[in-house]
Amino acid sequence: MDNEKINFNVWKNFFSLLKSHKKDFLLLFVIMIAVGTLDSVFPLFSKYVIDNFVVKGTLNGLNKFILIFFTIIAIQAVNVFLFLSMGGKIETNLSYDIRKKGFEKLQILSLSYYDEKAVGWLMARMTSDINRLSETISWGMVDFAWGITMMIAVMVAMFKLNFKLALITLTVVPPLAIASAYFQKRILASQRKVRKINSKITAAYNEDISGAKTTKTLVREDINLEEFGSITEEMKVASIRATIISSLYIPIVLVLGSVGTAMALNFGGRGVAIGTISYGTLVAFLSYTMQLFEPVRQLAVIFAEVQSAQASAERVFSLINEVPAITDDEKIVEKYGDFFDPKMDKWPEIKGTIEFKDVCFSYKDGEKILENFNLKVNPGETIALVGETGSGKSTIVNLLCRFYEPTSGEILIDGINYKDMPQAWIHENLGYVLQTPHLFSGTIKDNIKYGNLDATELDIIKASKLVNSHEFIMDMEKKYDTDVGEGGNLLSTGQKQLISFARAIVRKPKLFVLDEATSSIDTETERIIQDAINKVLDGRTSFVIAHRLSTIKNADRILVIRDGKIVEDGTHKKLLKEKGYYYNLYTNQFIEEKSKEVLG
Repeated sequence: MDNEKINFNVWKNFFSLLKSHKKDFLLLFVIMIAVGTLDSVFPLFSKYVIDNFVVKGTLNGLNKFILIFFTIIAIQAVNVFLFLSMGGKIETNLSYDIRKKGFEKLQILSLSYYDEKAVGWLMARMTSDINRLSETISWGMVDFAWGITMMIAVMVAMFKLNFKLALITLTVVPPLAIASAYFQKRILASQRKVRKINSKITAAYNEDISGAKTTKTLVREDINLEEFGSITEEMKVASIRATIISSLYIPIVLVLGSVGTAMALNFGGRGVAIGTISYGTLVAFLSYTMQLFEPVRQLAVIFAEVQSAQASAERVFSLINEVPAITDDEKIVEKYGDFFDPKMDKWPEIKGTIEFKDVCFSYKDGEKILENFNLKVNPGETIALVGETGSGKSTIVNLLCRFYEPTSGEILIDGINYKDMPQAWIHENLGYVLQTPHLFSGTIKDNIKYGNLDATELDIIKASKLVNSHEFIMDMEKKYDTDVGEGGNLLSTGQKQLISFARAIVRKPKLFVLDEATSSIDTETERIIQDAINKVLDGRTSFVIAHRLSTIKNADRILVIRDGKIVEDGTHKKLLKEKGYYYNLYTNQFIEEKSKEVLG
């Protein structure tokens, strides 16, 4: 969003975060006032040296002057050290606080938020946008305090030295301010365009690298190069334009500054010639004219930076202020706690009775998925969900896990409406294995323990043996300390799936969900995982979304879902006898698999 004006509502939101750092900001402001004030004093030292030592040709009092001069320099050196360390401290603390708030919000946002937002979008908010904000505020405060103090102190000194000469010299300030405002506005626009194109280049790099195999198989190298060349050409043109605009601005500032210096030299020189102005005063004025224009330019840059950082502020606070689609009532949080402070001792133990009562669900776009859906599951039952893509299988599971909530109706766990309990109650008792397993960078042990940080080494080995992963882990050189790589890319899909099973089991969940957990593995690995599934689901209330129907033959109930409704319900044998939708689906899949075995 390329705003040309400062949106004070956005910055008001941001400055509310600065309350915990107000002492640091106040100290930094005081230090910068001291720095600006002392910077404005040095031309007066030059005046004193010229008028009292050079012109008079005497060294009387020089030692005292040197002592005072070096004392001021020492004080200024300490001030510079303090403002650099304080500015860095504030920048780091701001980044830390904003990232912490952002990350906390990401932990409690509902699954629907992640459905709508790309990973790259979220990463940019948490990294570059936050860096931009904290840098602009911390160092902008430094430059602003210094610039204002410097301008005021310089003008006061100039008027005190010679009122008339000060007025003459300052006539160039208005055109300098106008030029700064004009050019900074255009510099800002050009820089925004460059950053926007740079984002396109980053995205193109990402797509080409991640899709390298597809590029090779489709022989798209020349097309990719042409498309990328077009973006980089656009970047080159925009960058050159931005550089030209910046290059025009600096010489104009220097020219106007030189005009002011020339006017001071012209009128001041005449004053020196006729004896109305001392030579030291003229030299001090020349120094002040050069000092005055730097803060003016710096303040224009700060204003432009604030405008530029505003887009970052808007994006960051759109995340921090995002209201989760699913929230716990304040009274429930007070009694049972939340994700960050759970009061588990007050939670009722989950036995595993699940009931959907007249549940309706629609997505934000209004598309109805479930309407008056009813289902009762007894403790320890394994429920398999079968149906076409888009039939509502995943929606049923996501509602059960409270990743989404019903538009109307109730979901009861052991007779308790799960809205009367915190979200963490369900999630803490949930084991979930995805179709595409995701492992985190680190070792196999780290990834299994991720499911339960309190798990002992014995717990980890026990869970691994239960899901048949212990054997292949022990065959590895470093065994449980083997690194899995980024996203688990050093392991096969089957190995990752077994480790994700162990990770879910080590949690000792009361509810278990398998979301097409065997659809992306070979037949041999499927047999191993099927054996693991039978062990894992024993005694736990479980929901299995199945792609390969051979994996759900032992389920207590198989539900065929079509258009958000249960059209068939029974065991594997019962449904085959009925020769309905499940029968056709199973026999077709069975024939297909047998054909592959014969042809293979």
